[in-house]
Amino acid sequence: MQSITKKVTRKLVSKVKVKRKPIARGFILYRGPSMLDGSPIVVVAVMATANPKTGDMIQTFILVDNMTPIEASKAGADTANCGNCRLRWNLNGPCYVNLGQAPTAVYRGLERGIYPMYDPELHSQFFNDRDLRMGAYGDPAAVPVEVWEHMISVTKGRTGYTHQIMHEGFNKKFIGICQISADTPKQALKYQAMGAKTFRVAKEGDGLLEGEVQCPADTHGTQCKDCLLCDGTQANVAVLVHGARAGRFKSSQVDKSNLISLAQL
Repeated sequence: MQSITKKVTRKLVSKVKVKRKPIARGFILYRGPSMLDGSPIVVVAVMATANPKTGDMIQTFILVDNMTPIEASKAGADTANCGNCRLRWNLNGPCYVNLGQAPTAVYRGLERGIYPMYDPELHSQFFNDRDLRMGAYGDPAAVPVEVWEHMISVTKGRTGYTHQIMHEGFNKKFIGICQISADTPKQALKYQAMGAKTFRVAKEGDGLLEGEVQCPADTHGTQCKDCLLCDGTQANVAVLVHGARAGRFKSSQVDKSNLISLAQL
């Protein structure tokens, strides 16, 4: 009788499915005022991506809170998350980010409540040995620098870009954390003189400044996760303008003596 009971018990136990707590698709890293204009923003780290250019990096989206990215752009409210970047859509700029795709999908996820608030004690383990993309959409300088300092401490490597070096709300600590974006060679030289590592968008037919390197994604198809030059500390980088709105980009050049011609640029 006892052996029969044991067999029945084992069968019942084998049929019980243990429910495992799913790993979150992402986490809210920050929700509060923008460091650029004080308006409410929210920062979401998305843990998985199919982005072929960056590779498998944690993607962070800096969004205007309580407005879809497209609504925020149309209303000019994206000064909260994009600051004074002249590439914004509402300025008829060539920003390569398609606001109706990933940024909107992340915003809809926020509305559904699928992203828990990040807790360092509970969630930092999910960031260990991963690379971080600071600002898949939005400018990292809109976020308190302490948020990024923590994320950098728990991740393996990073890329990041900010257009806000001339913004009155810019925290100089971002020099050395992010590449400083420059839209012209003249800007790049100015920012480099300020101690920054620059990231300059160039048109085909432009050249490189002395000391600049061309983005390995242009020259070799290298994914960002395998490069990580754009961490604000290593190199001044130039990249060919890309994206569906690339034709709207215009670059003005400094004296040709400052440029080194390249076949690829």
